[in-house]
Amino acid sequence: MKHAFGFLAAMTIAGAASAQNWDMPTPYGDSTFHTQNIMQFADDVRAATDGGLDITIHSAGSLIPHAEIKNAVRSRQVPIGEFFLSQLSNEDLAYGLDSQPFLATSYEEAQALWAAQKPVIAELLAEQGLMPLFSVAWPAQGLYTNGEIETVEDLNGLRFRAYNAVLEEFTAKAGAAPVQVEASDIPQAFSTGQVEAMITSPSTGVNSTAWDFVSHYSPINAWIPKNIVVVNQRVFDRLDEATQEAVLAAAATAETRGWEMSATEAEQQTAALAENGITVYEPSAALLDGLKGIGSEMLESWKADASDAALSVMSAYEN
Repeated sequence: MKHAFGFLAAMTIAGAASAQNWDMPTPYGDSTFHTQNIMQFADDVRAATDGGLDITIHSAGSLIPHAEIKNAVRSRQVPIGEFFLSQLSNEDLAYGLDSQPFLATSYEEAQALWAAQKPVIAELLAEQGLMPLFSVAWPAQGLYTNGEIETVEDLNGLRFRAYNAVLEEFTAKAGAAPVQVEASDIPQAFSTGQVEAMITSPSTGVNSTAWDFVSHYSPINAWIPKNIVVVNQRVFDRLDEATQEAVLAAAATAETRGWEMSATEAEQQTAALAENGITVYEPSAALLDGLKGIGSEMLESWKADASDAALSVMSAYEN
């Protein structure tokens, strides 16, 4: 009996020693559907591995700032993390195609674009020792302003929140003044006059209580950007085969669930904007024509500067 008890104790210690704990930084708060989806992903991994792999979510940039998450995973400061995919467009334009204005404006088009992007993105990330696990779209991006915008000219001179290089260029071409502002800093940026308008999802609008600082929202469906979750390849490779399979299965489920959550979110959060007093209006033909013209001009410039990898994505998407 004594030997049996000692054996069980040893097995318990061995099991505890083999269990792994991963810290996972994410940029967005707990109320954001991306974060909720990732929390469910962590729960799924924990359940599938009987606690052998426990992923702790550090949301809202609380562990690592958004701009530093990718490199933190690359350097193994953390094994896994989430970030906004087009944030890497300065490394290769293939990363930023989902934020190219008016290239993919529906979920069906966005999924086709991701299917074209995924193998190329995987190769680019592999060069940095990273492996993509899953990617989830935001709802289509809409226009938040004080007062209705009827033409592109109405944007002239407005201080405009930007979150990547593509949006900076887009707003500048519209005659606005782009200002880099993280999602968590939106309310303060508006309250201090740092920005006066923004293009972002209805999710971010609700999460930042946009009704406190703007009066109008128009679903211009400018683009459907994505977040991506990546893992350090060397860390992943050290997992046993069963745990690797559990992570990949949970990731596949999270991607499917996340896209479904995004579509539901688009409807619910647009309604929530209206319920909280924001005037939701359909964009005029003149406004859309003007914005799409800027998008077409930017796409031609993009093609001139794009790498072979980026061009291969575009070719796959168009065909």
